[in-house]
Amino acid sequence: MKPLGPIPPQFAALNGELAIGGRTASVLVKEAGDTPLFVYSRKMIEDRLAALRTAMPDRLNVHYAMKANPYGPLLEFIADLVDGLDIASAGEMQQARDAGYLPREISFAGPGKRDRELFAAIRAGVTLNVESENEADRALQMGKELSVKPRLAIRVNPSFELRGSGMKMGGGAKPFGVDAERVPELARKIVNAGASWRGFHIYSGSQALDADALIESQGRVIDLAAELAVKAGVDVPHLNMGGGFGIPYFDKETPLDIEAIGAALETRFADLPAPLKDTDFALELGRYLVGEAGVYLTRIVDRKVSHDTTYLITDGGLHHQLAASGNFGTVVRRNYPLAIANRFEAEGEETVNVVGCLCTPLDRLADAAHLPRAEVGDIVAVFCAGAYGASASPATFLGQGPALEMLV
Repeated sequence: MKPLGPIPPQFAALNGELAIGGRTASVLVKEAGDTPLFVYSRKMIEDRLAALRTAMPDRLNVHYAMKANPYGPLLEFIADLVDGLDIASAGEMQQARDAGYLPREISFAGPGKRDRELFAAIRAGVTLNVESENEADRALQMGKELSVKPRLAIRVNPSFELRGSGMKMGGGAKPFGVDAERVPELARKIVNAGASWRGFHIYSGSQALDADALIESQGRVIDLAAELAVKAGVDVPHLNMGGGFGIPYFDKETPLDIEAIGAALETRFADLPAPLKDTDFALELGRYLVGEAGVYLTRIVDRKVSHDTTYLITDGGLHHQLAASGNFGTVVRRNYPLAIANRFEAEGEETVNVVGCLCTPLDRLADAAHLPRAEVGDIVAVFCAGAYGASASPATFLGQGPALEMLV
Protein backbone atom coordinates (compact mmCIF):
# COMPACT_ATOMS: atom_id res chain seq x y z
CA MET A 1 0.00 0.00 0.00
CA LYS A 2 1.29 3.47 -0.93
CA PRO A 3 0.04 6.64 0.76
CA LEU A 4 -2.12 9.17 -1.03
CA GLY A 5 -1.35 12.86 -0.85
CA PRO A 6 -3.32 15.16 1.47
CA ILE A 7 -6.79 16.17 0.31
CA PRO A 8 -7.17 19.95 0.77
CA PRO A 9 -9.11 20.41 4.02
CA GLN A 10 -11.66 22.76 2.45
CA PHE A 11 -13.42 19.83 0.77
CA ALA A 12 -16.28 18.22 2.64
CA ALA A 13 -19.03 15.69 2.06
CA LEU A 14 -22.69 16.27 1.23
CA ASN A 15 -24.91 13.21 1.62
CA GLY A 16 -21.79 11.08 1.72
CA GLU A 17 -20.39 12.47 -1.53
CA LEU A 18 -17.61 14.92 -2.28
CA ALA A 19 -19.10 18.40 -2.61
CA ILE A 20 -17.61 21.28 -4.61
CA GLY A 21 -19.27 24.67 -4.50
CA GLY A 22 -22.20 23.23 -2.56
CA ARG A 23 -23.04 20.53 -5.14
CA THR A 24 -22.11 16.87 -5.11
CA ALA A 25 -19.73 15.38 -7.62
CA SER A 26 -22.49 13.32 -9.22
CA VAL A 27 -24.69 16.40 -9.62
CA LEU A 28 -21.84 18.34 -11.20
CA VAL A 29 -21.14 15.49 -13.62
CA LYS A 30 -24.82 15.40 -14.55
CA GLU A 31 -24.81 19.17 -15.14
CA ALA A 32 -21.70 18.94 -17.29
CA GLY A 33 -23.13 16.02 -19.23
CA ASP A 34 -20.11 13.72 -19.12
CA THR A 35 -16.76 12.84 -17.63
CA PRO A 36 -13.83 13.50 -17.45
CA LEU A 37 -14.50 16.87 -15.88
CA PHE A 38 -12.38 19.55 -14.19
CA VAL A 39 -14.26 21.52 -11.54
CA TYR A 40 -12.82 24.74 -10.07
CA SER A 41 -14.11 26.33 -6.88
CA ARG A 42 -14.65 30.11 -6.87
CA LYS A 43 -14.78 30.22 -3.09
CA MET A 44 -11.48 28.45 -2.63
CA ILE A 45 -9.76 30.87 -5.01
CA GLU A 46 -11.35 33.86 -3.26
CA ASP A 47 -10.37 32.53 0.17
CA ARG A 48 -6.80 31.81 -0.94
CA LEU A 49 -6.33 35.35 -2.25
CA ALA A 50 -7.96 36.89 0.82
CA ALA A 51 -5.62 34.96 3.12
CA LEU A 52 -2.64 35.94 0.99
CA ARG A 53 -3.59 39.64 1.07
CA THR A 54 -3.93 39.48 4.85
CA ALA A 55 -0.51 37.87 5.26
CA MET A 56 1.47 40.03 2.82
CA PRO A 57 2.47 43.71 3.10
CA ASP A 58 -0.06 46.16 1.68
CA ARG A 59 2.38 47.49 -0.92
CA LEU A 60 2.93 44.05 -2.45
CA ASN A 61 0.94 43.40 -5.62
CA VAL A 62 -0.24 39.94 -6.62
CA HIS A 63 -0.03 38.81 -10.24
CA TYR A 64 -1.65 35.68 -11.63
CA ALA A 65 0.64 33.45 -13.71
CA MET A 66 -1.77 32.48 -16.45
CA LYS A 67 0.14 29.36 -17.50
CA ALA A 68 -1.14 27.64 -14.36
CA ASN A 69 -4.71 27.64 -15.66
CA PRO A 70 -5.96 29.70 -18.62
CA TYR A 71 -9.61 28.53 -18.50
CA GLY A 72 -11.63 31.51 -19.76
CA PRO A 73 -14.27 31.80 -16.99
CA LEU A 74 -11.55 31.40 -14.34
CA LEU A 75 -9.46 34.14 -15.98
CA GLU A 76 -12.45 36.49 -15.99
CA PHE A 77 -13.28 35.65 -12.37
CA ILE A 78 -9.76 36.15 -11.01
CA ALA A 79 -9.29 39.45 -12.88
CA ASP A 80 -11.08 41.34 -10.10
CA LEU A 81 -8.98 39.65 -7.41
CA VAL A 82 -5.41 40.23 -8.69
CA ASP A 83 -3.32 43.25 -9.68
CA GLY A 84 -1.80 41.93 -12.87
CA LEU A 85 -1.37 38.99 -15.19
CA ASP A 86 1.81 37.26 -16.35
CA ILE A 87 1.73 35.55 -19.73
CA ALA A 88 4.17 33.59 -21.87
CA SER A 89 2.86 33.71 -25.45
CA ALA A 90 0.83 35.75 -27.90
CA GLY A 91 -1.89 33.15 -27.57
CA GLU A 92 -2.12 33.81 -23.85
CA MET A 93 -2.08 37.54 -24.55
CA GLN A 94 -5.15 37.18 -26.76
CA GLN A 95 -6.92 35.07 -24.14
CA ALA A 96 -6.09 37.69 -21.53
CA ARG A 97 -7.45 40.51 -23.68
CA ASP A 98 -10.59 38.47 -24.38
CA ALA A 99 -11.04 38.05 -20.61
CA GLY A 100 -10.96 41.83 -20.14
CA TYR A 101 -7.41 42.46 -18.91
CA LEU A 102 -5.92 45.81 -19.89
CA PRO A 103 -2.51 45.83 -21.61
CA ARG A 104 -0.89 47.76 -18.74
CA GLU A 105 -1.92 44.91 -16.41
CA ILE A 106 -0.09 42.29 -18.50
CA SER A 107 3.59 41.33 -18.56
CA PHE A 108 5.03 38.89 -21.09
CA ALA A 109 7.94 36.57 -20.25
CA GLY A 110 9.45 33.61 -22.10
CA PRO A 111 12.81 32.87 -23.71
CA GLY A 112 11.63 32.33 -27.29
CA LYS A 113 9.39 35.22 -28.26
CA ARG A 114 8.87 35.37 -32.02
CA ASP A 115 8.95 38.64 -33.92
CA ARG A 116 5.20 38.61 -34.40
CA GLU A 117 4.72 38.16 -30.66
CA LEU A 118 7.02 41.06 -29.83
CA PHE A 119 5.27 43.20 -32.43
CA ALA A 120 1.81 42.41 -31.05
CA ALA A 121 2.85 43.05 -27.45
CA ILE A 122 4.54 46.37 -28.25
CA ARG A 123 1.61 47.56 -30.34
CA ALA A 124 -0.84 46.62 -27.56
CA GLY A 125 1.21 48.25 -24.77
CA VAL A 126 2.03 45.06 -22.88
CA THR A 127 5.22 44.98 -20.77
CA LEU A 128 7.90 42.72 -22.24
CA ASN A 129 10.29 40.97 -19.87
CA VAL A 130 13.18 40.69 -22.33
CA GLU A 131 15.33 37.58 -21.91
CA SER A 132 18.39 38.42 -24.03
CA GLU A 133 20.26 41.30 -25.62
CA ASN A 134 19.03 40.09 -29.00
CA GLU A 135 15.42 40.20 -27.88
CA ALA A 136 15.90 43.70 -26.49
CA ASP A 137 17.40 44.87 -29.80
CA ARG A 138 14.49 43.45 -31.75
CA ALA A 139 11.97 45.07 -29.41
CA LEU A 140 13.68 48.46 -29.65
CA GLN A 141 13.75 48.28 -33.43
CA MET A 142 10.07 47.35 -33.57
CA GLY A 143 9.27 50.26 -31.30
CA LYS A 144 10.93 52.59 -33.81
CA GLU A 145 8.99 51.05 -36.68
CA LEU A 146 5.72 51.47 -34.78
CA SER A 147 6.63 54.92 -33.40
CA VAL A 148 5.86 53.49 -29.96
CA LYS A 149 7.94 53.45 -26.78
CA PRO A 150 8.02 49.73 -25.93
CA ARG A 151 7.44 48.88 -22.28
CA LEU A 152 10.55 46.84 -21.41
CA ALA A 153 11.79 45.13 -18.27
CA ILE A 154 14.73 42.74 -18.03
CA ARG A 155 14.32 39.21 -16.82
CA VAL A 156 17.40 38.53 -14.74
CA ASN A 157 19.09 35.15 -14.41
CA PRO A 158 20.38 35.39 -10.84
CA SER A 159 23.46 33.55 -9.62
CA PHE A 160 21.34 31.84 -6.93
CA GLU A 161 18.42 29.43 -7.01
CA LEU A 162 15.46 28.80 -4.72
CA ARG A 163 16.44 26.07 -2.25
CA GLY A 164 14.14 23.06 -2.35
CA SER A 165 12.13 24.26 -5.33
CA GLY A 166 10.48 21.77 -7.64
CA MET A 167 11.88 23.50 -10.72
CA LYS A 168 15.04 25.62 -10.70
CA MET A 169 14.51 28.82 -12.71
CA GLY A 170 17.74 30.62 -11.80
CA GLY A 171 21.39 30.00 -10.98
CA GLY A 172 24.02 28.88 -13.45
CA ALA A 173 23.44 28.42 -17.16
CA LYS A 174 19.75 28.84 -17.97
CA PRO A 175 17.68 29.62 -21.07
CA PHE A 176 15.75 32.12 -18.95
CA GLY A 177 16.74 35.75 -18.60
CA VAL A 178 19.98 37.70 -18.87
CA ASP A 179 22.90 36.72 -16.64
CA ALA A 180 23.05 39.21 -13.78
CA GLU A 181 26.52 40.55 -14.63
CA ARG A 182 25.32 41.61 -18.11
CA VAL A 183 22.14 43.32 -16.93
CA PRO A 184 23.50 46.82 -16.08
CA GLU A 185 24.81 47.44 -19.59
CA LEU A 186 21.55 46.24 -21.15
CA ALA A 187 19.46 48.35 -18.76
CA ARG A 188 21.40 51.48 -19.72
CA LYS A 189 20.94 50.67 -23.39
CA ILE A 190 17.17 50.29 -23.00
CA VAL A 191 16.83 53.55 -21.07
CA ASN A 192 19.11 55.48 -23.44
CA ALA A 193 17.14 54.20 -26.43
CA GLY A 194 14.05 55.96 -25.09
CA ALA A 195 12.00 52.90 -24.20
CA SER A 196 9.51 52.90 -21.33
CA TRP A 197 11.74 51.29 -18.69
CA ARG A 198 9.78 48.95 -16.38
CA GLY A 199 12.46 47.40 -14.13
CA PHE A 200 13.35 43.78 -13.38
CA HIS A 201 11.80 40.32 -13.31
CA ILE A 202 13.75 37.89 -11.09
CA TYR A 203 12.35 34.36 -10.78
CA SER A 204 14.53 31.79 -9.01
CA GLY A 205 12.32 28.69 -8.66
CA SER A 206 8.87 27.17 -8.19
CA GLN A 207 6.83 24.78 -6.01
CA ALA A 208 8.59 25.44 -2.71
CA LEU A 209 7.03 24.59 0.65
CA ASP A 210 9.89 25.86 2.84
CA ALA A 211 9.10 29.37 4.09
CA ASP A 212 12.70 29.96 5.17
CA ALA A 213 13.96 29.16 1.68
CA LEU A 214 11.48 31.58 0.13
CA ILE A 215 12.35 34.31 2.65
CA GLU A 216 16.03 33.85 1.86
CA SER A 217 15.39 33.96 -1.90
CA GLN A 218 13.18 37.05 -1.71
CA GLY A 219 15.82 38.84 0.34
CA ARG A 220 18.44 38.02 -2.25
CA VAL A 221 16.12 39.18 -5.05
CA ILE A 222 15.69 42.57 -3.34
CA ASP A 223 19.44 42.91 -2.76
CA LEU A 224 20.22 41.95 -6.36
CA ALA A 225 17.69 44.39 -7.81
CA ALA A 226 19.18 47.24 -5.77
CA GLU A 227 22.73 46.28 -6.78
CA LEU A 228 21.81 46.14 -10.48
CA ALA A 229 20.05 49.50 -10.28
CA VAL A 230 23.14 51.15 -8.78
CA LYS A 231 25.50 49.58 -11.31
CA ALA A 232 23.25 50.57 -14.21
CA GLY A 233 22.42 54.03 -12.87
CA VAL A 234 18.68 53.45 -13.38
CA ASP A 235 15.63 53.44 -11.15
CA VAL A 236 13.42 50.35 -10.69
CA PRO A 237 9.79 51.27 -11.39
CA HIS A 238 8.65 47.66 -10.94
CA LEU A 239 10.18 44.50 -9.46
CA ASN A 240 8.53 41.18 -10.21
CA MET A 241 9.97 39.01 -7.44
CA GLY A 242 8.76 35.78 -9.01
CA GLY A 243 6.68 33.29 -7.10
CA GLY A 244 7.67 29.82 -6.03
CA PHE A 245 4.86 29.31 -3.49
CA GLY A 246 4.01 25.61 -3.51
CA ILE A 247 1.06 23.47 -2.47
CA PRO A 248 1.15 20.01 -0.81
CA TYR A 249 0.69 17.25 -3.37
CA PHE A 250 2.22 14.26 -1.64
CA ASP A 251 2.16 12.40 1.66
CA LYS A 252 3.91 14.18 4.54
CA GLU A 253 4.02 17.53 2.71
CA THR A 254 2.58 20.44 4.70
CA PRO A 255 1.16 23.84 3.65
CA LEU A 256 3.43 26.82 3.22
CA ASP A 257 3.67 29.27 6.12
CA ILE A 258 2.68 32.47 4.30
CA GLU A 259 2.43 34.44 7.54
CA ALA A 260 6.16 33.99 8.12
CA ILE A 261 6.91 35.07 4.56
CA GLY A 262 4.67 38.12 4.87
CA ALA A 263 6.26 39.17 8.15
CA ALA A 264 9.75 38.89 6.68
CA LEU A 265 8.75 40.97 3.65
CA GLU A 266 7.17 43.60 5.90
CA THR A 267 10.49 43.91 7.72
CA ARG A 268 12.43 44.21 4.45
CA PHE A 269 10.02 46.77 3.01
CA ALA A 270 10.44 48.92 6.12
CA ASP A 271 14.16 49.33 5.35
CA LEU A 272 14.59 49.13 1.58
CA PRO A 273 17.78 50.11 -0.26
CA ALA A 274 17.56 53.61 -1.70
CA PRO A 275 17.07 52.51 -5.35
CA LEU A 276 13.92 50.59 -4.36
CA LYS A 277 12.19 53.13 -2.12
CA ASP A 278 9.58 53.95 -4.77
CA THR A 279 9.45 50.56 -6.50
CA ASP A 280 6.21 48.68 -7.09
CA PHE A 281 6.71 45.09 -5.93
CA ALA A 282 4.80 42.06 -7.19
CA LEU A 283 4.60 38.34 -6.60
CA GLU A 284 3.87 36.12 -9.59
CA LEU A 285 1.74 33.19 -8.41
CA GLY A 286 -0.10 30.49 -10.32
CA ARG A 287 -0.54 27.10 -8.72
CA TYR A 288 -0.66 28.63 -5.23
CA LEU A 289 -3.77 30.61 -6.19
CA VAL A 290 -5.70 27.96 -8.12
CA GLY A 291 -4.05 24.55 -7.71
CA GLU A 292 -5.96 23.29 -4.68
CA ALA A 293 -9.24 24.78 -5.96
CA GLY A 294 -9.48 22.24 -8.79
CA VAL A 295 -10.72 18.63 -8.84
CA TYR A 296 -10.55 16.22 -11.76
CA LEU A 297 -13.56 13.87 -11.89
CA THR A 298 -13.29 10.69 -13.97
CA ARG A 299 -15.66 7.73 -14.10
CA ILE A 300 -14.68 4.10 -13.57
CA VAL A 301 -15.44 2.15 -16.77
CA ASP A 302 -13.95 -1.21 -15.80
CA ARG A 303 -12.78 -3.17 -12.78
CA LYS A 304 -10.42 -6.06 -13.34
CA VAL A 305 -7.97 -8.33 -11.53
CA SER A 306 -4.58 -9.24 -12.96
CA HIS A 307 -2.22 -11.51 -10.99
CA ASP A 308 -4.06 -10.68 -7.76
CA THR A 309 -3.84 -6.92 -8.40
CA THR A 310 -7.11 -5.00 -8.75
CA TYR A 311 -7.29 -2.25 -11.35
CA LEU A 312 -9.89 0.49 -11.51
CA ILE A 313 -9.86 1.75 -15.10
CA THR A 314 -11.23 5.23 -15.69
CA ASP A 315 -12.34 7.23 -18.72
CA GLY A 316 -9.67 9.84 -17.92
CA GLY A 317 -5.94 9.71 -17.39
CA LEU A 318 -2.62 11.31 -18.22
CA HIS A 319 -3.99 13.04 -21.32
CA HIS A 320 -5.73 15.42 -18.86
CA GLN A 321 -3.66 14.91 -15.72
CA LEU A 322 -0.08 14.48 -16.87
CA ALA A 323 1.29 15.68 -13.53
CA ALA A 324 -0.79 13.27 -11.44
CA SER A 325 0.42 10.41 -13.63
CA GLY A 326 4.00 11.28 -12.64
CA ASN A 327 5.07 12.38 -16.10
CA PHE A 328 5.43 16.13 -15.59
CA GLY A 329 8.82 16.74 -14.04
CA THR A 330 8.84 14.23 -11.18
CA VAL A 331 11.67 11.71 -10.86
CA VAL A 332 9.91 9.21 -8.58
CA ARG A 333 6.16 8.83 -9.07
CA ARG A 334 4.08 9.42 -5.91
CA ASN A 335 0.33 9.42 -5.46
CA TYR A 336 -1.60 12.67 -5.69
CA PRO A 337 -4.56 13.16 -3.33
CA LEU A 338 -7.35 10.94 -4.68
CA ALA A 339 -10.71 9.62 -3.49
CA ILE A 340 -13.83 7.83 -4.64
CA ALA A 341 -16.00 10.94 -4.96
CA ASN A 342 -19.40 9.32 -4.51
CA ARG A 343 -18.14 7.39 -1.45
CA PHE A 344 -16.18 10.26 0.03
CA GLU A 345 -16.91 9.42 3.67
CA ALA A 346 -16.48 5.65 3.32
CA GLU A 347 -13.54 3.88 4.93
CA GLY A 348 -10.87 2.18 2.84
CA GLU A 349 -11.53 -1.50 2.15
CA GLU A 350 -9.05 -2.59 -0.49
CA THR A 351 -5.75 -1.76 -2.14
CA VAL A 352 -6.09 -0.99 -5.84
CA ASN A 353 -4.33 0.64 -8.77
CA VAL A 354 -6.27 3.43 -10.48
CA VAL A 355 -5.32 3.79 -14.14
CA GLY A 356 -6.52 5.72 -17.15
CA CYS A 357 -7.90 4.54 -20.46
CA LEU A 358 -4.78 4.96 -22.58
CA CYS A 359 -2.81 2.02 -23.96
CA THR A 360 0.43 2.94 -22.20
CA PRO A 361 1.77 1.80 -18.81
CA LEU A 362 2.52 5.46 -18.05
CA ASP A 363 -1.19 6.15 -17.59
CA ARG A 364 -1.42 5.78 -13.80
CA LEU A 365 -3.48 7.88 -11.40
CA ALA A 366 -2.79 5.95 -8.17
CA ASP A 367 -0.55 3.01 -7.29
CA ALA A 368 -1.45 0.56 -4.52
CA ALA A 369 -3.94 3.01 -2.98
CA HIS A 370 -6.15 2.04 -0.03
CA LEU A 371 -9.67 3.08 -1.07
CA PRO A 372 -13.32 2.21 -0.45
CA ARG A 373 -14.54 -0.55 -2.74
CA ALA A 374 -15.50 1.01 -6.04
CA GLU A 375 -17.43 -0.37 -8.98
CA VAL A 376 -18.03 0.50 -12.61
CA GLY A 377 -19.88 3.83 -12.73
CA ASP A 378 -18.34 5.25 -9.58
CA ILE A 379 -16.44 8.56 -9.82
CA VAL A 380 -12.77 9.03 -8.97
CA ALA A 381 -11.69 12.49 -7.78
CA VAL A 382 -8.09 13.62 -8.28
CA PHE A 383 -7.33 16.70 -6.16
CA CYS A 384 -4.84 19.56 -6.60
CA ALA A 385 -5.99 19.63 -10.23
CA GLY A 386 -6.54 23.37 -10.60
CA ALA A 387 -3.07 24.10 -11.98
CA TYR A 388 -1.08 22.47 -14.79
CA GLY A 389 -3.91 20.07 -15.56
CA ALA A 390 -6.11 20.55 -18.61
CA SER A 391 -3.83 22.92 -20.53
CA ALA A 392 -0.54 21.22 -19.55
CA SER A 393 -1.53 17.72 -20.62
CA PRO A 394 -1.62 16.06 -24.07
CA ALA A 395 -5.40 16.08 -24.53
CA THR A 396 -5.26 14.92 -28.14
CA PHE A 397 -3.04 11.89 -27.42
CA LEU A 398 -4.64 8.79 -28.97
CA GLY A 399 -7.50 10.97 -30.17
CA GLN A 400 -9.04 11.28 -26.73
CA GLY A 401 -9.83 15.00 -26.77
CA PRO A 402 -10.12 17.55 -23.98
CA ALA A 403 -11.91 17.20 -20.68
CA LEU A 404 -14.91 19.32 -19.78
CA GLU A 405 -14.33 22.25 -17.38
CA MET A 406 -16.58 24.11 -14.92
CA LEU A 407 -16.17 27.03 -12.53
CA VAL A 408 -18.61 26.71 -9.63
